[in-house]
Amino acid sequence: MRKRRRKRNKRSIVKYIVYIFLIMGCLIIVDNFLLPEKNEADSLILNPTLTEEMDRNSEISTDNLSSSCAILVCLDDKKVLMEKNIEKKIYPASLTKIMTAIVAIENLPDLDKKILLPADMLKSLKIRDASLAGFMADEEVPIIDLLYGVLLSSGAECCIGLSDAVAGSEENFAKLMNQKAKKLGMKSTHFTDTIGLHDPNHYTTVKDLSILLQYALKNDTFRNIFTTSRHSTEPTNRHNQGITLHSTMFKNITDSSIEGGKILGGKTGYTEQAGLCLASLARKDGKEYILVTAGAKGGHGTEQYNITDAFTVYNRLEGK
Repeated sequence: MRKRRRKRNKRSIVKYIVYIFLIMGCLIIVDNFLLPEKNEADSLILNPTLTEEMDRNSEISTDNLSSSCAILVCLDDKKVLMEKNIEKKIYPASLTKIMTAIVAIENLPDLDKKILLPADMLKSLKIRDASLAGFMADEEVPIIDLLYGVLLSSGAECCIGLSDAVAGSEENFAKLMNQKAKKLGMKSTHFTDTIGLHDPNHYTTVKDLSILLQYALKNDTFRNIFTTSRHSTEPTNRHNQGITLHSTMFKNITDSSIEGGKILGGKTGYTEQAGLCLASLARKDGKEYILVTAGAKGGHGTEQYNITDAFTVYNRLEGK
């Protein structure tokens, strides 16, 4: 009897072991084949260098900065070198257009396709006192030129034209922007429009904007536009010779050189509530850095303290 019991016990143990291995095998199969693939945005959320590492102490001084919020990140190792109120709620103004551009790029693969800018849309934007790139009513503009209009000239008509082409309306496009923000791990961000006009429900943080900019700069189309100082559009039905679009950042810079490098590109922003804002990219001593600042004093008619802050911070990067 005892021998039989021992045999039964041994068989039971073997069965349990077999069951355990079968369950583990099924879990591996589900993980590899049934669960959706992780995309680049998911890796940004899971990568601690873009989220948890942002809690590390600053190595660059924030003394004498006009901007109330600022974050400096080295793109090579994702290390945060400077932080000032990085989780404070801010209004992004036209830094919003970084998200507008990347969402449009990812949803409009044919950059040569032309989009019609209707007269009523332009009239509405003028009433809203939005900045315009210079396109005209009923003009048919290639998507690539509208993207340059978004990031260089901060053109609201370009934003609306792209959002209508992607989602049918600005409201629907804003939903895509919020979905993207959530996917990227921008936990303190909410968009209500594509332009960045003031709205209490349209907000973010410089930390979230730095996550967005790091992601966007991995896209070649975005990076090429972001680092361009001016762009000549192709002729259209309303502009026989095209128009020239100028970067709102570079037009305020006579020399983009910094010690050991240069500022490569940037996007400015301003509303009375947001103050002067800037998201920029620089290369120094062989490394690339991004700086996002917000809440600087001044306005369109004053010294551009957001740009002054950028030169100050990048020049403090000695040996970092």
